[in-house]
Amino acid sequence: MKPGTRLKSAICDTEVMVIKSADGTIECGGAPMGEAKPAEAGAMSADHANGTLMGKRYVDSDGKYELLCVKPGKGSLSVDGVALSVKDAKPLPASD
Repeated sequence: MKPGTRLKSAICDTEVMVIKSADGTIECGGAPMGEAKPAEAGAMSADHANGTLMGKRYVDSDGKYELLCVKPGKGSLSVDGVALSVKDAKPLPASD
């Protein structure tokens, strides 16, 4: 998957833009995400129902994946079942 690809959740309203990706399945709410929204929404996994926040970047612990949330939803993001976390902002240097 190349950077700039937009993915839509099959479970909720979540949409993300791929910033960085490797081999693996990007999921939202426990179901794989795709470039097209399915006609009928699936059931959300209770383990993946923490929600997404608009404008936040989500990353994995290895730094192989980075996703930008462009539309929030009720499902949480994961890769092959492993949850992604919100990327922290880099602190600015002191201007003393």
